[in-house]
Amino acid sequence: MALRVRFAALVCLASTPGFAGSWSGALVDSKCFDSEERNVNPTDTLTNVDRDRGLEIRFCSPNGKTKAFAVVERDGPSFKLDVGGNTKAAELVHKAGKKAYYIVAVTGEMTKNTVTVDSLSMVR
Repeated sequence: MALRVRFAALVCLASTPGFAGSWSGALVDSKCFDSEERNVNPTDTLTNVDRDRGLEIRFCSPNGKTKAFAVVERDGPSFKLDVGGNTKAAELVHKAGKKAYYIVAVTGEMTKNTVTVDSLSMVR
């Protein structure tokens, strides 16, 4: 009996609850944006103040070769898209053509820092 209770507790703790929602922000190349976020002076204590988020978003604007995407929300946080979301984002970028930035709306379920995408569309 105790083994079953432990197993049940382990299963409950191991599963990460997700939550459905909708988000909007700038679509970026995930690998590029992660690299830009890590590119900081280790002794700088004001990294968020000194950063030009708009420049990073434009620099990491996706192109036809982008395979992994992320969305950077207006207030700063970012999240990655799941495999299906990456496919939808690649199709959207291909259809929209080259732009300085892509503002998108995403609906789906967030688990940790990744959204399982139900829908993805251009806002403007």
